[in-house]
Amino acid sequence: MIAAYPLQWPEGWPRTSYYSRIPGRFSTRRNSRTMAQDLTVADGVERVLDELGRFGIGREDIVISTNLKTRLDGLPRSDQKAPDDPGAAVYWETRKGQRKVMAVDQYLKVADNLAAIAATLDAMRAIERHGGAQILDRAFTGFTALPAPGSQRHWREVLGVGPLELDLEVIRLAYKRGASTAHPDKGGTHQAMADLNAAMVAAEKELG
Repeated sequence: MIAAYPLQWPEGWPRTSYYSRIPGRFSTRRNSRTMAQDLTVADGVERVLDELGRFGIGREDIVISTNLKTRLDGLPRSDQKAPDDPGAAVYWETRKGQRKVMAVDQYLKVADNLAAIAATLDAMRAIERHGGAQILDRAFTGFTALPAPGSQRHWREVLGVGPLELDLEVIRLAYKRGASTAHPDKGGTHQAMADLNAAMVAAEKELG
């Protein structure tokens, strides 16, 4: 279970330190006749969705995870204060059922990190266009989705369920109870919610 908010950074992917982040180099400019404007979050989101759509990935199979609160459709909202952590992680499932993720946090704004993911996807699609499908498959193996980093505690301890509980529905209820206090909007923290999400992923992997 991947959360769109708060940001679920994939395990094993290095983070860019705050002082190493740089201004984005992306804009809305399409040609020499148009004025360059800063990208909005909505622009970055649309670019990601468009690029994945060209791979045949439906929007219902995509999760864009950031520290921006989401709209009713689960996508990041533009009309809010920029978060301290501008990282973006995009998770998706292929037509073959493979789970993938790509994450970028080297830019100062969420919109630019989303645009960087879209640009990378476009470059990889160019490989496919030029007959390099096998190369593309190998490249994408580096983006296999993993649970976001959490604590080293067992998922049962994080979710508060006993060692004999095997019913996933009961475990999902425990997850929802935990989320009611762990979520940042409910007085919790990003780390507590990430721990809870990682625990639920581990539970579903073990019992699903």
